Amino acid sequence: MDRGHEVLFEQLTAYRSELLGVVADISDAEAEIIPSGFNNNIHWNLGHLYTDQFLWLQALTGERQPIPAEYLKWFGYGTNPADFTELTPSLDELKTLLRQQPLAIRQTYGERMEEVFPETEMGMFTVSQVLVRTIFHEGLHLGAILAIKRHLRTLQ
Repeated sequence: MDRGHEVLFEQLTAYRSELLGVVADISDAEAEIIPSGFNNNIHWNLGHLYTDQFLWLQALTGERQPIPAEYLKWFGYGTNPADFTELTPSLDELKTLLRQQPLAIRQTYGERMEEVFPETEMGMFTVSQVLVRTIFHEGLHLGAILAIKRHLRTLQ
């Protein structure tokens, strides 16, 4: 793997660690609260990030990713916590999956970063391009999580 791809995976891992650090002290009860002015809660945001990253890779490569179909109903675009059921993965389960995801992606695509696939949305045609997009997306949701957390902590 070339140095540029190593850096991309280092960033993916570092940003994921930052995300997990931000939610490390969030209780299950806090993770379920949707503050006024927000569409979703922390629990949903975490599940969405896990699901979305694999969905983009699947859309690009056409290869099945390790996400159960139910995740689309709970965490896909346009869903919200009202869609949750008793089978929705817990906060701890999602944290574990999120922690494992960067390594799983590296193991699957680390040597295929510049393999050319048919273009997807926004003209992306390589795994490296999709990972840049998903890292940006993760930053957006990290901002939402930080805002929700700040809101929750000012209520205490």
